[in-house]
Amino acid sequence: MATKAIVGEKVGMTQIWDEDNRVVPVTVLRVTPCRVVQVKTLETDGYSAIQVTLGVKDADKLNLPEAGHFRAAGVDAGRKLVELRLDDVSEFTVGQEIGADILESGEMVDVTAVSRGKGFAGAMKRHNFAGAPASHGAHRVHRKPGSVGQCATPSRVFKGKKLPGRMGNDKVTTLNLTVVKSDPEAEVLLVKGSVPGARGATVVIRDAVRGR
Repeated sequence: MATKAIVGEKVGMTQIWDEDNRVVPVTVLRVTPCRVVQVKTLETDGYSAIQVTLGVKDADKLNLPEAGHFRAAGVDAGRKLVELRLDDVSEFTVGQEIGADILESGEMVDVTAVSRGKGFAGAMKRHNFAGAPASHGAHRVHRKPGSVGQCATPSRVFKGKKLPGRMGNDKVTTLNLTVVKSDPEAEVLLVKGSVPGARGATVVIRDAVRGR
């Protein structure tokens, strides 16, 4: 599990030049300071995590449970609540602010977000199938998925079969990305390569679990 994490917003992609004058593609993440609303521990909740909020929202526009939750914590209401699972939460307190300075340049991170939805897609696009032959007797089946089941036994299609359906719009985590630049003053984090999600998507950045 992660030891530190932060919530950000995907701005888009650009490129910068490193010390060797080589182009580095980066994703720009806007990381505004997050406020800790709740600290969950193994003794009270069965797992350790912190619940944070980002942005500012008018308290009059919250429903009663949300308003009561922020009021009990004594924290200004935010636009969204996000839970960050961490190994150790002893250093966090309710009301504490977490910024981009929690991550440093050169550090390896994992980024989680909801991927872009692509709507209904066929088996070739969705599962990277090769497709049927273009000739040699293949008739109007070039992009078909092929055989999907059996005949009389068991007379059904097994669950989990790769078939056409909705593509994207899933929770995706990209592992072992490198933080190229961390700028707490500008509230910006530059991560090498691409991260899941569309522009404006909420992303969770944590220190790399497998890259330690």
